[in-house]
Amino acid sequence: SSGINAEYGGIIKAIMSVFSVFTGKTPKFRLHGGTAVENMALQNIQARVRMATGYLFAQLINWTRNKSGSLLVLSSANVDESLVGYLTKYDCSSGDLNPIGSICKRDLKSFVSHSKEVFGFPSIDGYLNAVPTAELEPISEHKTQTDEEDIGLTYEELNDIGRLRKIDRCGPFYMYKRLSCMWEMPPKDLGEKVKLFFQKYAINRHKACILTPSYLCEQYCPDDNRYDLRPFLYNPKWDVQFREIDNSIKIGQLAKSQTSSSALDKQSFAGKK
Repeated sequence: SSGINAEYGGIIKAIMSVFSVFTGKTPKFRLHGGTAVENMALQNIQARVRMATGYLFAQLINWTRNKSGSLLVLSSANVDESLVGYLTKYDCSSGDLNPIGSICKRDLKSFVSHSKEVFGFPSIDGYLNAVPTAELEPISEHKTQTDEEDIGLTYEELNDIGRLRKIDRCGPFYMYKRLSCMWEMPPKDLGEKVKLFFQKYAINRHKACILTPSYLCEQYCPDDNRYDLRPFLYNPKWDVQFREIDNSIKIGQLAKSQTSSSALDKQSFAGKK
């Protein structure tokens, strides 16, 4: 095998100069004072250039080596990222085949760790110890982009949520009830995490319809509509389900308050006796 290191900076500058010529405006990253819309657009254009450049090299690299045919493009989005739509449509998650498309982050790390031991690749330690990041935003002394911060959920949490969503067919409220028995977390914080997931899932569900084919080895893989017949257009507000979660939290808080009050009354009564 062989590899090529490609620098995308010049391509991005060329594209953004065209945008500036037509609009008279130059978007900025959030770190440099830009808005959320500017920040996201600048990340997305980088991601999409990766895909276009990948296909260009795949089609022509054999020609540069006096060989016939072209190559397949492998995409690189794992099942957890696809589940919440933490990918750009038609970026490096798009390709001819995705070898990790139905593998969760936890299993990927286990597989890589196993490969390190079996094949003796010490350089793999750098991957295993690295904080997952899209590397699409500029970094500073006080700010580094990370996947889990962007998503708002850890990969371990997404693993549990993904299994409950598909294997156990949980909607927002039932998932909240199930996770309350699995995670040690204040009910309000748990409710917010469940809401966050389902909002992202609903808003980004349309991306599942163009997922690159992958080897299906995980039961909660967010397949496109060839296999998963759920709708891809949802109301991200989930009014009824989220209201039930809020009511359950309030009932739990009220019961806890009444229990504490009853305990205080008993202590007071015992003191009087």
